[in-house]
Amino acid sequence: MSILSDRISASIANSSWIRRMFEAGMILKKQYGEDKVYDFSIGNPDLPAPALVAKGLRAFAEKAEEPFAFGYMPNAGFPWAREALARHLSQEQGIAIAGEDVVLTCGAAGGLNAFFRAVLNPGEEVLTFSPYFVEYGTYVANHGGTFRAIPAEKDTFAPDVAGLEAAISANTRVLLINSPHNPTGVVYSREQLEAVIAVLRAKSAEYGKPIFLVADEPYRFLAYDGVSVPSTLPLYEYAVVVSSFSKNMSLPGERVGYVIICPNMPEKQALAAGLTLTNRILGFVNPPVVGQHIMVAALGSQVDLNIYAARRKAMAEVLDAAGYEYRMPEGAFYFFPKAPGGDDVAFVSKLQEQRVLAVPGSGFGCPGHFRLAFCVDEKVIRNAADGFKAAMQAMK
Repeated sequence: MSILSDRISASIANSSWIRRMFEAGMILKKQYGEDKVYDFSIGNPDLPAPALVAKGLRAFAEKAEEPFAFGYMPNAGFPWAREALARHLSQEQGIAIAGEDVVLTCGAAGGLNAFFRAVLNPGEEVLTFSPYFVEYGTYVANHGGTFRAIPAEKDTFAPDVAGLEAAISANTRVLLINSPHNPTGVVYSREQLEAVIAVLRAKSAEYGKPIFLVADEPYRFLAYDGVSVPSTLPLYEYAVVVSSFSKNMSLPGERVGYVIICPNMPEKQALAAGLTLTNRILGFVNPPVVGQHIMVAALGSQVDLNIYAARRKAMAEVLDAAGYEYRMPEGAFYFFPKAPGGDDVAFVSKLQEQRVLAVPGSGFGCPGHFRLAFCVDEKVIRNAADGFKAAMQAMK
């Protein structure tokens, strides 16, 4: 008999493909050397944090010997940090946001878990469109919910509005979306969001209870070729935004995230109180002290987007030269090409033989594709060109 629960034992057995490929890369790098392995498996941003992050850290260090410098604060975060963030987000989201509409969390993952714990009754359903970020199902299951994916439109990966309408039931509590999207790089247009929201409004009225729209937005800052990322908050009173500073400030390990409650939501104070409580009882207690100081000092700054744009261009050139089929990503730092031969797991294995690490689309609920994270040095992308070509030839 295992000392672990059945669910955790099963989760380990079916562990994230992202982590599996990342760990395989560590083994290959020991064997062949760092510069001979081309790792596109994990979205771990390599760019240094903006200069204001270091400045904020130094400023906090000067106060670190003061009483309670690292002490507890309200579970939703320092009031001054929430107010500063709300002012910044009001500009970003195109709607007036107050400090009381924002709850600071331990990363976007902590925010999603706090939200699901606050709103889900046992067995209630969270819907999303596939492909999707691999951890979503686990976050929902953590709090007794049921997770179900609706296939996005083929090739474009746009939300399937008709499929959504057919999938919603009296048991549906949340629709979870992600734009700019991991793993496809798609950005949902305003028209697509309005169509989705029209369905949510109609179904909420039909079943006599609100269906939340949760937008997971850690890549909001990263869109290309003039593409805009519309906000859900001005469009739907039951919209909630969850995000972090992991990608735009290259702070994934500092775990600073937040939840924005639509200012127009009825009973928004009740949701804010619920999130504040779940932030505490899930064991997060409060967001990181140092992270909040850094966040406020660096609000409005971000990594150099031109570097990501150049890497996107380089990856497209490498894939084009090798003959891959893909949709050019509009945002985020991922490509999601079709797997030659159709078997994504088998093809990723062929890439691995060439010391090129990718993640099968099966890990995102979308077999037949594979994901490439291009948050790596452009030299890594260029030097992987022969490996991509060789893997393609092996399939032919």
